[in-house]
Amino acid sequence: MTAPVILDIDHSTGPLPHAVALPLGEWQEALRFGCSLRVMNRFRRALDRMLPVGHGTALLGSGDFHHLTWPLVERVRVPGAFQVVVLDNHPDNMRYPFGVHCGSWVRRVTMLPLVSHVHVVGITSADLGAAHAWEHYRGPLRAGRLSYWSVGGDVGWATRAGLGHAFRVFDDPERLVQAFAEAQRHAPRPTYLSIDKDVFAPEVVRTNWDQGCFRLAHAMSLIDSLRAGGVVGSDITGEISAYRYRSWLKRRLAALDAQPEVDERELPRWREQQHAVNVQLLRAIGGVRLLP
Repeated sequence: MTAPVILDIDHSTGPLPHAVALPLGEWQEALRFGCSLRVMNRFRRALDRMLPVGHGTALLGSGDFHHLTWPLVERVRVPGAFQVVVLDNHPDNMRYPFGVHCGSWVRRVTMLPLVSHVHVVGITSADLGAAHAWEHYRGPLRAGRLSYWSVGGDVGWATRAGLGHAFRVFDDPERLVQAFAEAQRHAPRPTYLSIDKDVFAPEVVRTNWDQGCFRLAHAMSLIDSLRAGGVVGSDITGEISAYRYRSWLKRRLAALDAQPEVDERELPRWREQQHAVNVQLLRAIGGVRLLP
């Protein structure tokens, strides 16, 4: 398996076998939760200087950094188009007026020329409800470049808005994973895989955000379904970490998003869980055919 790389911004990812850790702590305040496009461009240049050639899965730290998937997908160099599969409890396709943040980056990825489609899989968040309908970037949904795969959720508004084709709603995660795996096996494609561990139930692992209902077995089945098409790149986010923003605006925005407080007394135990899950996910991803 190609060596994983840890983007060590919030110091939440512990040592992993054969992993290369990049010291990026000075970026935490600037990047965490969200950043301007100017800051993102600066970070791209830092990645260009520091990322090892041909690295394996990137570990991004807290889900507050999930928007860093965008520059990682941009770096993929393959002969043809590929899809992006995101395991996440949230759509990550919501409006954000200050640049890009951990809940808005998916739209940016759908605009990349080599990305044929983005699937966000495992959503249970209230973000799918009618109260948040206005927040979704509708362009990629309408154009057939983005699909949501959710467990439950009142998405009648999407049908009324002519977006029903982009929403796949299931009664339980087993039916969701079965349908997704069947679709992948019927039409295999090269894939960039991004996993936010808030897709998992809290009993599996604890994260910085409200969580979904996946068990590890669901993720393993989904990863296995990508075997025929192969994987062109991957990342994992959703570690648990505590941080107080120096920026009043970021504190306010995180509060508006109902981001839960982290009990620092529980951090050691939760990080043990995180480590165990990371090892299993890395092993599963490494078992899929990796494409150059």
